[in-house]
Amino acid sequence: MRIGELAEATGTTPRALRHYEQAGLITSVRAANGYRLYDAGAAVRVRNVRRLLDVGLTLDDVRVFLPCLDGDVTAGPASEEALRVATGRLAVLDERIAAQVAVRDRLAAALRQATGAHVRPVA
Repeated sequence: MRIGELAEATGTTPRALRHYEQAGLITSVRAANGYRLYDAGAAVRVRNVRRLLDVGLTLDDVRVFLPCLDGDVTAGPASEEALRVATGRLAVLDERIAAQVAVRDRLAAALRQATGAHVRPVA
């Protein structure tokens, strides 16, 4: 299938697919006219890449999962390396959240000091 067909089948964009290919997560062959052609299994691989990205992993993190991207990435037991990468990514996200909460708290304190009123976050 061509890149547009794969993008449509997986709910992604051709640009994202080119990015995944550049990162070594998917492969294609070139037709005589230069178009990228993907085999039918590429859709499963792209869906798995997207699933892993959606849970907060990076493209570099996803490379650890290359051996299982062609099947159900959530079905089998996780490798030690995959667990290490996921645990590390979770720690990074926790640090970022803590830093953002600290920034929010400092801003709320500054607003309380400036206005003399309690500032409620807008959701």
